[in-house]
Amino acid sequence: MPDEPAHHPPFNDPAHWDRMVATYEAQAQPFTTHFAEAALATLAIGPSSKVLDVATGTGAAALAAARTGAAVTAIDFSAGMVQRVRAHGLPNIDARQMDGQALTLPDAAFDAVLSVFGVMLFPDWRAGLREMARVTRPGGLAAIAVWNSADGGAVHMLVSQIVRALYPDSIGPPPAAGLAELADPERLAAAVTAAGFAHPVITEVTRDFELNVADLDGVDRLLPFATHWSALDLPQREAVARAFWDEIERGRVGDLFPIPSTALIATAMRP
Repeated sequence: MPDEPAHHPPFNDPAHWDRMVATYEAQAQPFTTHFAEAALATLAIGPSSKVLDVATGTGAAALAAARTGAAVTAIDFSAGMVQRVRAHGLPNIDARQMDGQALTLPDAAFDAVLSVFGVMLFPDWRAGLREMARVTRPGGLAAIAVWNSADGGAVHMLVSQIVRALYPDSIGPPPAAGLAELADPERLAAAVTAAGFAHPVITEVTRDFELNVADLDGVDRLLPFATHWSALDLPQREAVARAFWDEIERGRVGDLFPIPSTALIATAMRP
C-alpha cells in the first residue's frame, strides 16, 4: 500500500500525480467527465471560443471543450498528466505544464476558463481564482467545479468518513484549505466574486461514482487521495483499508460499487 509522508499532502506533489496518470484516467476520468460537461454547458462555447482548462488532469474538461470545436489550452503542474492529454493528438488542444497559481499566460486571453476539481486543491486557491479572472476577457465566463464536502467526493469522501469514524483523534484540518472553504455555496460565490468575477450562479450536480472493484490495485492506489489519509500511520491505514473493502463488499453490484457524490458549479462573468 502506498506510504505517503505524513507531513506532505500527496496532491501538492506533481510527482504523485505523475504516478497516478493511468489509475486516475481509468477510475476517475469517466466520473469527472460528467461534471466537466455540466460545467461546460454553462459556458456556451463553440468553434470560435478560446478556452482555458486549469488543472486539467487527464483532460476530462479539455477533451469535452475540444469536442465543441473550441481552441483549448489545458494546463497542469504534472508533466505526466500533460503528456497524457497531448497523447490524444487533438489539434485544438494545446497542453502545457504550468502552475495554476501563477499562469504564464497574457491578460484577457480567453473567452472562457474553467477548473473542474482543480483550484480547490491549490495551496493558494485564492491566487488560482485570481489568475483565472486575470486571463479571462471582459464579458468572458468562468466555471469552477468543487465538491460540496470538505471530504471531497467518491472514494476520497467515503474513506475520509471511515477515518473519522475509526480515528477521530487523528483528524486535523483538511489538508487542502480550499476543499473546506469552497464546499459551501455562499462561500464559493463570495470567493469567485473576490477573485474578480461578477454575478456568480451556483448549481448543484449529483452523480454516482461507480468504482470498478475488479481493479484491486487501482482501487488501493486511490486511497492516499482521501482527506486525512496522510495523518495516519501504517497500521491505521491498513485498518481503514479493511473497513473500506468491507463497505464495498456490502454495497457492490457485480464489479461496480456506487458512491453518490455532489459537486457545486459556480459560473460567473468577468466584468
